[in-house]
Amino acid sequence: MISTKWKTAALALTLLAATGVQALAEKVVVITPFLAQPGTQFYVEGFTKAAEENNWDLNVIDTAGDVAAVISRIEDAVTQNVDAIVINVDPAQVAAGLETAKAAGIPVVGMDAGADPLLVANVTSNGYGMAAETSVYVANRLNGKGRVVMFVLDAFPPVQIRGVIADAVFKNHPDIEVIDRITPDVQDGGVADSRAKMEALLAANPDAGSISAVWAAWDQPALGALQAIEDAGRSDEGIVIVGIDANPQARDAIATGGNFEASVAQDFEGIGRGAADVVSRALKGDTIKESVIYVPTKLITSANAK
Repeated sequence: MISTKWKTAALALTLLAATGVQALAEKVVVITPFLAQPGTQFYVEGFTKAAEENNWDLNVIDTAGDVAAVISRIEDAVTQNVDAIVINVDPAQVAAGLETAKAAGIPVVGMDAGADPLLVANVTSNGYGMAAETSVYVANRLNGKGRVVMFVLDAFPPVQIRGVIADAVFKNHPDIEVIDRITPDVQDGGVADSRAKMEALLAANPDAGSISAVWAAWDQPALGALQAIEDAGRSDEGIVIVGIDANPQARDAIATGGNFEASVAQDFEGIGRGAADVVSRALKGDTIKESVIYVPTKLITSANAK
């Protein structure tokens, strides 16, 4: 439900337009701890383009990996009396800030965040579908038998659900063994720490065939694992690597036809623009029934990576 405050604001804007008085630009703030991630950068770019088209006064805030700091940034935005807030973080971890926004009547929209009653809606890709597609790809490539390494991030709902689905797919194949479930440090984007952790795992499993595949819940760990495998001189073992996002670096790696075989392309700009569309509807006082809005995705392999 849209608050009375926003219905009144929408009416006021209509009256201003009718009388020829120019309204002030609406203030919108985007808050994320994940701006180091390429996917988040693309979301924000898409949102920024839409904000420019809507003549919004946009402020993008990066808390640089500090999830707790998002709460105080939301509270700051409320104090500044912004018109709308967009978050790219687990809503459950910033509930105190969302409650403050709710009390002030300020709509909050999720941009690849997570479903939550305190959000107007969350715009995202279907993580269940993406994880199923990539984990089934691995299972089929291994003919249902092998030892798999998983890179996950359970602290962030859109990524956490991918791991849950991949777990279920692999458990459905009795001859597939998940030998490790790794959570990398993502403050620098995730590549470097994933590479280091994969190097350690390769050293602990030195025999050819001891690692059959790497399933990564997003592309950065997949790229780090690829670097580790190549540096260890184990590219010719046929270790299958898959990721999710299909960012440019991942596409380039997939296009070579090497170990990194597949990813799923999210429409990042579409997610950003979708979030902006929800903001626009909320500011107009529209009733938004969808708690989650999915943007379509596409499997990327060497056949279409370019």
